[in-house]
Order: sequence, then C-alpha cells, then structure tokens
Amino acid sequence: MVHEFAPNNDLATKLHVIESDALEDWCKAQSASTQRWIETSGFTANLGSALIVPDVDGGVVMALAGYGTAAKRARGRFHLATVAAKLPAGDYRLVSDLSQDVLNEEALGWLLGAYRFDRYHEKPAAGARLIAPEGMDAARLQVIAAGECLTRDLINTPTNDMGPAELEAACVDLAGRHKSRGGAQVEVIRGAALLEQNFPMIHAVGRASAQAPRLIDMRWGDRGPTVTLVGKGVCFDTGGLNIKPGASMGLMKKDMGGAAAVLGLAHMIMALDIGVRLRVLIPAVENSISADAFRPGDILTSRLGLSVEINNTDAEGRLVLADALAFGAEETPDLMVSMATLTGAARVALGADIAPFFTVDTQMANQLSQASARVRDPLWQMPFWEPYETQIEPGIADLDNAPKGGFAGCITAALFLRRFAQGAQRYAHFDIYGHQPTAAPARPKGGVGQGARALLEALPETLGLEDG
Repeated sequence: MVHEFAPNNDLATKLHVIESDALEDWCKAQSASTQRWIETSGFTANLGSALIVPDVDGGVVMALAGYGTAAKRARGRFHLATVAAKLPAGDYRLVSDLSQDVLNEEALGWLLGAYRFDRYHEKPAAGARLIAPEGMDAARLQVIAAGECLTRDLINTPTNDMGPAELEAACVDLAGRHKSRGGAQVEVIRGAALLEQNFPMIHAVGRASAQAPRLIDMRWGDRGPTVTLVGKGVCFDTGGLNIKPGASMGLMKKDMGGAAAVLGLAHMIMALDIGVRLRVLIPAVENSISADAFRPGDILTSRLGLSVEINNTDAEGRLVLADALAFGAEETPDLMVSMATLTGAARVALGADIAPFFTVDTQMANQLSQASARVRDPLWQMPFWEPYETQIEPGIADLDNAPKGGFAGCITAALFLRRFAQGAQRYAHFDIYGHQPTAAPARPKGGVGQGARALLEALPETLGLEDG
C-alpha cells in the first residue's frame, strides 16, 4: 500500500480548518449562501467534524474541518485523520494558520489514516488525499508513514503466514529494497546451528516449534556511529508448558511486535539515508508445546555464560532477547536499543497507548522524551531501579526469568535484559504493546508502531549526526 500525498494541482478542494470559537468570525467573511448552508447543516466546528459546501450547481466550493477547542485537542492526536475519513474522494489543500509542527502531525496522521490491512479481506481505499502543505518535508513524512505501515502489516499478519520463516523473508525483502544504497544484507543462523554458534536460549525457546528458531542479522550503512536494534520476534506465544489461557493467547500473533517495530524504524533510517551504521538483530521463534519444549525448573546457560532458572516458560521473550543482546554488545555499538512486547506489567502501569522506556543515560532520556512530544509518539521513562536487582537473582542460578510476587514486572524484566547489554556504549529498552485495542484517529484497531518515530526524531541529537 502506497501512503503518499496528492500531487499539487489547481483542482484541489480547499479545506478550511476552523476552531469552534473562531467559526462565527470566519462565517462573517463568507457569502450569504455559504453562511446559510453552514447554519442549516448544523456545523459547529466540533473536533473531527466535516462539511462540504456546495455551489448552486451542486459542485464543491470548499470543505470545512472542525478543529474544536484546545482543551478537546489536548485529549488526543491526529485529529484531521478523523476529518479525512468523512470527506468524499478527491484532493484537498489545507487552509489554516496551524504551526509547522502541528501541520506535520496532522499531515502524518492523514497518511496513517489511509492504512488498510486488506491481505485477507478487500477494503475500500481512502479516497480523500491531501496535498502536502508548503514548507513541509513531504518525502520524510511519507517514509515515516511507510515504516509505520510496515510495522502494522507485520503485526496484523497471523502466525500461519508470519512465522519465523516468514519474518526472515520480510527482513530479506526489506534489505533488498535498500541494497543499492547502503548495501543492506542479511545473515541468518537457524536450528541446530544456534547451539553450535552459542545461542542456547534462542534455541531452547524455539526448538518445540515446527519452524526452526533463528537469529536474523541485518546490516546497512558504512558511515557514522553504530546503532544496533534488537527486536523480540516471538511469532506466536502459547506460553509454552506454562500455557496461557485462551483469552490471553488470542493476541499472541503480535508477540513479534518488537521485531516489527525495529524493522519499521530500520526502513525509516535506511530510506532517509541517516548517517549511521545500522544493525538489526531479531531472534525469531515460536514458543510452542511439544515433547522437547523447555520446562519450568530448567536452568539454561546463556551466550554470556550467565545461568538462568526458568520459573515460567511464558517469560520467554527476555530469554531470546538476552542472547541477541549479548551478541550485539560484543561489537560495543554506540547505541543499542531493544524493543519488545515484553510484560503485562507495563500495560498495567501505563496502558496501551504509552510505551515505557528504560535508560541510565539522562541526556538521552531527555532527548527521547522531548522527541516523543514533538512527533506525538507517547513515551514515558521508567527506572532501572537498582534495589530490585536482587529479585532477579534466585540463588540456584545467576538469574531468574520470572521473579515471584508480581511487583514491578516491567522493571525486573528490563533489569534482566540490561545484564546482557553491558558492552554497548548506551542502551535503551522499550516495553511496547504493539496493538491498538480500539480504533482512534490514524490508528485503526490492530497492530501499531510505538517508539520508532520518537527514536528516529531523537537520533540526530543523541548521536551528534551532522546530516540528521
């Protein structure tokens, strides 16, 4: 699916963006017939409302977009995406006094609102197209929209069509699109080779599946700082022998949301030719049940040599990420980021819409928080709380994959991962949800990206990139 702005043309309909308290003054400057039409239609410029103003022959004179009040707008984002869904097919040109930052947000929301997951069921394409407002980096926004929609497609695809092999194919396809510029390439370690090359926990988690577990390793770029993105690629999570109840298993096709998020971000970085040497590591597995499934009580030895007691096979994501993080840290990257649909505790703490992130780098944390606000990609910093380290040390092994008690679950999971990222110059972990529970402006129900746009926005400042 292509997410692009309409070409500039003189036939586009003007779309006036009007706040509720400005409607009366705006109407005074319009023709009597326009005023009567607005009054008769009952248009009050409520947030997300839309109105087409016809001429005497039934043609379109203009369109109106209700922009409500500042208080109402503060409760959400991408408000014009709601308007776009109500407009008839055609090209539209915004007429407003919105700031450039707000225009960027609304234009991106318009593109994201055109998203359709139609692999299995035909859906009508969005008919209202927006002409990119002047002064906007339209090409950049189109790349960001494409990266986000890649993430959504990967998450929305069910596991029968998005298992470890298909996730590998998606990585190879993405690398192929960026091979000519930056030389993207992929290497994959599969099955028994994981044991031979010292990835024991990736192998243990994925060995029960009909599809072999694997570690996908994509590289791109030959200049600038080194950035390693590690994404959890659990293509389906039954919970293993600690099997999930049916209600909890229904959404587990999205348990590779971390992998989907880093691939969407990787597309943005490569397509925008950001000056970094990029590496993407994805441990791709299915946590299944069979005779050789790993068991509660097992003690696994990780790539780093740390032993891990398995107290719950449903806490498998941190296991596969641990081996991948240890591998990535061996090259001491300037920045390493892990993204994962890791804990229900993160959702209890912050809900579905806000992604918590962890880092000890105060400067980077501030940059991420500021970038999050600028691009409307909600993040919230959580602490690597040192006193909780003892909770992940069971005594019988170096680490516990599922500390008892249930308190601070997202923090203890992040502390577990940090043990394996010690070689990186800077490290940040994102515990994302990857799913939109109910439809919202520019975000239909289903898979959704979290954190990638904020990371992209923060990268130039965080890494000191001159060509950011």
